[in-house]
Amino acid sequence: MNSLSSKDLLFIVFMLFSMFFGAGNLIFPAFLGNAAGTEMWVSLAGFIITAVGLPILGVIAVGKAGSLNTLSTRVHPWFAMVFPFLIYLSIGPGLAIPRAGTVAYEMSIKPFLPNALSGSPAMLFLYTLVFFALVLYLSLSPSKLVDRFGKLLTPILLFLIAIIFVKAILTPVDSLAKPIELYANNSFFQGFLDGYLTMDALAALVYGIVVVNTIRLKGIKDDSSISRYMLFAGLGAGILLAIIYSILTFLGASVSALEQMNNGANVLTLVMNELFGQTGIILLGVLFTVACLCVSISLVISCGEYFSRLIPFFSYKTWATIVAVISFIIANLGLNQILAISVPILGAIYPLAIVLIVLGLLNRFVNHSIYLYGIILTAIFSFIDTINTALLDKAWSNILGIIPLYEQGVGWVVPAIVGIAIGAVVGASKVRKLNK
Repeated sequence: MNSLSSKDLLFIVFMLFSMFFGAGNLIFPAFLGNAAGTEMWVSLAGFIITAVGLPILGVIAVGKAGSLNTLSTRVHPWFAMVFPFLIYLSIGPGLAIPRAGTVAYEMSIKPFLPNALSGSPAMLFLYTLVFFALVLYLSLSPSKLVDRFGKLLTPILLFLIAIIFVKAILTPVDSLAKPIELYANNSFFQGFLDGYLTMDALAALVYGIVVVNTIRLKGIKDDSSISRYMLFAGLGAGILLAIIYSILTFLGASVSALEQMNNGANVLTLVMNELFGQTGIILLGVLFTVACLCVSISLVISCGEYFSRLIPFFSYKTWATIVAVISFIIANLGLNQILAISVPILGAIYPLAIVLIVLGLLNRFVNHSIYLYGIILTAIFSFIDTINTALLDKAWSNILGIIPLYEQGVGWVVPAIVGIAIGAVVGASKVRKLNK
């Protein structure tokens, strides 16, 4: 077989979309719209760059390289050992999977519990036990991913969102409010930073190989065809994500005049209550459950395949079980504890992922020294900034503020460019020495 049918390609697009689209992808654009109000479209533009553009470019970069390990090795063998490991821990059992399970509980079951039970750890335990048992069961057969996602879960997800959007258009809730301070003064860059929280650029580095394997299972073997279909799948999933994010941002903004909430889950609850009453809360719970299932299954499969290659002593099924069990345990720490550690971790890792993706896409023009120095200077800045934010209560911010774009939250850009420039000079010098 030398080509994919349009139907197969569409299902792969749906599969990739649903792998990306989890709980965070619902709550963060809704919060952005609610907080940005009249500035929602400017903020959304920044959000789409990091929450749509970078993930799709990441999938393509991994597809071109062949694997995340190959892409990371271009920096240094040690980097290829440490960086993928940190990514898989972050988007896997250490953060993203437990977050999905806990958010699904908070949005689907907890609102309907009596007050005496709503704060009970036992209820969270029982829900996550069932949730992760189902996730594990559906993760044990990765070859069925396209059928389960492309033909079932994604259409359900899109149908539910379409119902909500149509209702919002037919019965608009209210006018838009003025943005809160963060979005009033820094709307584009704040949206850009909000896109980090979806974790999709990190997930893209993991999902790339899953999509490659899915295409190969369809009979496509040559690298050029695989790269072409990766591009089509990425663009298709990206268009879907951008449309859904625009809808969710609009929904959040539509209730900004009623109340500006402190998180996206509360924003969506307010929207659904205004549009559908109590029935809307049930619909929202179903939407969150399907989205969280999709992303959790994808991440368990990705982590299981990675760790089974890293430590082949255990089989894929054993590793998938280990990942699901650890995720279940961490999920029972509670949502607030999980979210509290996410911002500094993502602030440290995300800039490295962005630089690696960009260099991977430009690989034919990039030498080893550019990879090495670009990543080193980005890592140094990210490490210092993470310590400043997480441990020192921003005591070094005045000093770091000398760096351009630091106040906008993307101070890593200049160190990255400087590192790339140094790498270009060093690389050119090595070429000249070899040619003498």
